[in-house]
Amino acid sequence: MQLNLVPHPSTPPADPSFKVWASVDHVASLGAIATTNVWFGVGAPADRFVIAASAEPGRRDQLWRTTCFEAFLRADGDAYREWNFAPSGDWAAYDFASYRDTAGEPEVAAPYVRMEDNMTWWTLGATIATDAEQAWHLGLSAVLEEKDGTKSYWALAHANPEKPDFHLADCFTAKLA
Repeated sequence: MQLNLVPHPSTPPADPSFKVWASVDHVASLGAIATTNVWFGVGAPADRFVIAASAEPGRRDQLWRTTCFEAFLRADGDAYREWNFAPSGDWAAYDFASYRDTAGEPEVAAPYVRMEDNMTWWTLGATIATDAEQAWHLGLSAVLEEKDGTKSYWALAHANPEKPDFHLADCFTAKLA
């Protein structure tokens, strides 16, 4: 599935503008566990962005403070999981009982996170394990910090016109089945 992300109107990218897109492949070939691959693409050179380094990639908090990508998965109901992926390979996962009602850090297998720099554009890939029997509502988003200080917030949809909020249920517009 190919999807386009749009910048929040209150946080546009610096000029020249660029595109952000995602490609999602959800494969339930391992029985009860599905492999979900998400590739985020950015149509501008990677050296335009602040990309934090990590000596040893692992689980880290507050990745959203600079360039990172996010996936939100919600089954029917209010509970959802947020995944954060940084170009450094760092990642985070959080469970919520309902809108921004933190339910803790889930015990999950570490995702496979990788970055590819194609000189004029770049991608971040993340592979996560999900329940194969479940249909999911999916929200995808990105926080892109440029070296000039511009920070833009991208999503499949923005439910709040005044400020970016990726946690709103109306932002989970894609479906995985």
